[in-house]
Amino acid sequence: MKTITLDAGYLKNTITEEELSALNDPVQKAHYELHNETGKGSDFVGWVNQPRDFDREELQKVQKVAKKIRENTDIFVVAGIGGSYLGAKAGIEMLTPFFYNDSKKIRGDFPRVYFAGHHLSGEYLEALLTVLDEGEVSLNIISKSGTTTEPAVAFRILKQYMENRYGKKEAAKRIVATTDREKGALKELAHKEGYETFIVPDDIGGRYSVLSPVGMLPMAVAGIDVEEIMKGAKDAYSQLLEPDLKKNPCYAYSAYRNILYNKGKKIEILGNFDPRLTFFGEWFKQLFGESEGKEGKGIFPATLNFTTDLHSMGQYIQEGERSLFETVLKVGEEEGQLSIEKDHKNLDGLNYLAGKTFGEINEKALQGTLQAHHEGGVPSMILTLPKIDAYYFGYLVYFFMKACGISGYLLGVNPFDQPGVEAYKKNMFRLLGKK
Repeated sequence: MKTITLDAGYLKNTITEEELSALNDPVQKAHYELHNETGKGSDFVGWVNQPRDFDREELQKVQKVAKKIRENTDIFVVAGIGGSYLGAKAGIEMLTPFFYNDSKKIRGDFPRVYFAGHHLSGEYLEALLTVLDEGEVSLNIISKSGTTTEPAVAFRILKQYMENRYGKKEAAKRIVATTDREKGALKELAHKEGYETFIVPDDIGGRYSVLSPVGMLPMAVAGIDVEEIMKGAKDAYSQLLEPDLKKNPCYAYSAYRNILYNKGKKIEILGNFDPRLTFFGEWFKQLFGESEGKEGKGIFPATLNFTTDLHSMGQYIQEGERSLFETVLKVGEEEGQLSIEKDHKNLDGLNYLAGKTFGEINEKALQGTLQAHHEGGVPSMILTLPKIDAYYFGYLVYFFMKACGISGYLLGVNPFDQPGVEAYKKNMFRLLGKK
């Protein structure tokens, strides 16, 4: 099985071997703090060994419940915010066919999957309720406390819809709660109403929870092979155990980020040339933004989708302030074989592309972009995943989670808390008159 590789060739003029070697000891220290649970935020590092120690019975329960949902469901709604939805949505967007929700011919017998509770738009919920009338519905509410405003208000509306439509008893059979093991408003409600439940692990924070039922149940409902996801994550765990950063691409990536940050590169662009990776970038932004952005420190995570965003942000990347670097996710195998045919009139001037596949054209676009950005003074790294499938999704998720933990320790912050998230809530509650 091929592995994910890191190419730092475009950093040669920016980072010296001496600078990289100087971080070997700090990286090893971070490694041992992470694995020995002696670093900052050690109460929330359950994800580190999760691929090795995961509960197989729980994974089988995920698959069993997902199968049951698929048998009587046309539309599956996932209500959650932040880590309670980003990983699942990233996986579904990445691993299901394009236009999955739009065409039964494409998705087959799997239900459409929609997300709610990740913002406060009433118009969105009203439109969603209209869509729900088009088929049989099941609902997964994901919240550790059950009182986070966005998913809580969405769930209140959706729960009422389900009970009005199916009756209280039948609605309860169609609602799954992913929540705290013992306490909280949602746990209490789930017990009272008899909902099927899954646990949000106590020692895994939301943005690191995609390999738990938080992310796995929605992906399984969409027909994604969660066994393969865990296999990829397990292989990543084993292959990324080496403390020496020169033998560990995950740790090398963390070290390069830290060196670039200390050279004034405060913005990281995660770029991709495959639209299936678009929402993976949203998951990436929360992972690094919430983990590193504290104490006046942190690299600002941004995502761009190429070649689309070369026609909007390309100018800034090429000639704007030199405060950024980019990491490009490259897919090794392009599955589509659609090619350009020759046109005898050639009015669009594209006959030079005749016979070339879109994959070949996209690869040259990637190479040309990296060369241009390098010439424009943008340090770049390339992370290549051999192909897009469930195995490499699991591998990539674990790669970035571990890189984030190491990066946070190198930065000197706790990468597993998020104290600043509460600031907007306090103001919102005050303005809404909450006592």
